Amino acid sequence: ESRHLHLYMPAGMAFLAAITSVVYYHNIETSNFPKLLIALLFYWTLAFITKTIKFVKFCDNGVGFSQLRFCLTGLLVALYGMLLAVEINVIRVRRYVFFKTPKEVKPPEDLQDLGVRFLQPFVNLLSKGTYWWMNTFIKTAHKKPIDLKTIGKLPIAMRALTNYIRLNEAFEAQKNKRSSSPQGSRSIWRALCCAFGRPLLLSSTFRILADLLGFAGPLCISGIVHNVGKGNNTIRPQTKILGVFFISSQEFLSNAYVLAVLLFFALLLQRTFLQASYYVAIETGINLRGAI
Repeated sequence: ESRHLHLYMPAGMAFLAAITSVVYYHNIETSNFPKLLIALLFYWTLAFITKTIKFVKFCDNGVGFSQLRFCLTGLLVALYGMLLAVEINVIRVRRYVFFKTPKEVKPPEDLQDLGVRFLQPFVNLLSKGTYWWMNTFIKTAHKKPIDLKTIGKLPIAMRALTNYIRLNEAFEAQKNKRSSSPQGSRSIWRALCCAFGRPLLLSSTFRILADLLGFAGPLCISGIVHNVGKGNNTIRPQTKILGVFFISSQEFLSNAYVLAVLLFFALLLQRTFLQASYYVAIETGINLRGAI
């Protein structure tokens, strides 16, 4: 019996290509050889062109938003387009690959100081969300108790003097802006919001996203119970276009197995956003206390 592996090969190859691109980016950064970016530029260009052609063909043949394959292809076109735009912008701004004199980029002072081991502000998004950079501390703590020498120094942005200067500049700006009006607690609150308002807004955004993802659990469980109660756990495509069966988005999302996977990822994202909200709020509170 044929397993129709050709239907799964493109998605499998795309998944392997995504992992390879992440590893490739890492090697480019560690080796400091930006001319290797031309391979990724070539790959993102081909991927964007092929997915765009496929998306246009779907539009020409009447495949709409009700079909799952149309929605996924549109998302891939947007994703590959953003990756290609980022790649071109990096090459243009840093003057890599096609330029004779690339722009010299100095690493942050904290990364040049070997005593700074708190790397949360400098790692990539995936490592920030999973705190992967803390593996060294965790392994060390398993072997022996950690001390201040193992923890290292704080980054410059988290030191009390830096936060005091930031708060003082915001307060002086408020004082100069409202020199004619009487100063009071309202002016101090404005200075605090100006100096530390953005991280608190980011923390609130993460918390709102986590709360919204909390609705995904009951909805997925309700769909699973409803689907199992009907005794229909199989996907039965009904629409046939260009000689190929197309499954609708509604039918795909009503499958119990799909809802179980979505439930898992929704809970994972909810905990990630919740942890990020707590971290940003606690870090901002520590910086604010140090500034005061």
